[in-house]
Amino acid sequence: FHGIVDYTELPLVSTDFNHDPHSAIVDGTQTRVSGAHLIKTLVWCDNEWGFANRMLDTTLAMAAIGFRFDA
Repeated sequence: FHGIVDYTELPLVSTDFNHDPHSAIVDGTQTRVSGAHLIKTLVWCDNEWGFANRMLDTTLAMAAIGFRFDA
């Protein structure tokens, strides 16, 4: 998930993630293991910016395999 999911342990707040190209940033300081089978995570995202970046990734991948957008 390189370039799609990121990880941080820095003391950041939501505005620090504005225009971050990742779809999700896992906050390692808020990740907890509860019992033997449950992991709780806090994940930050800039929903619109991350989505726009994934759409760009998809478009570039389609172009790389020869998909014609004018057809």
